[in-house]
Amino acid sequence: MNRPTPHETDYTQWATDTAKLLRERRFDCVDIVHLAEEIEDLGKRQRQALKSNLRVLMMHLLKWDYQPEKRSGSWRATIREHRRRILDILEDSPSLKSDLTVVLPQCFTVARLQAADENGLPLEAFPNLCPYSEIDVLQE
Repeated sequence: MNRPTPHETDYTQWATDTAKLLRERRFDCVDIVHLAEEIEDLGKRQRQALKSNLRVLMMHLLKWDYQPEKRSGSWRATIREHRRRILDILEDSPSLKSDLTVVLPQCFTVARLQAADENGLPLEAFPNLCPYSEIDVLQE
């Protein structure tokens, strides 16, 4: 039976120990396999955060644009907050900006469904294709 690794039993301690080993240049003691996986996961988490924030932003943009009679300060605040989060992600990871052209339509599909569900509107109340450009998403 295999014994669990420190990475599996206490992630925080494993991360602290790994950082210490790297600073001490004790590379032969580093759990390279798990370290490489964690580094890859960091990039995935940034991409997932970008997509999540894009979905929320576009859902609220749809509500804002297609239900002007229901506009509220809360919707405006949500739009601003998720734009800020997206800009923060892109500032920290500029390479993700090139992903926007691919992920915008994907995120719009989900945002459209969420907007319809949340507002009890038929899906057809919203456009089939993403009406928002990168500029629309990133600027007030």
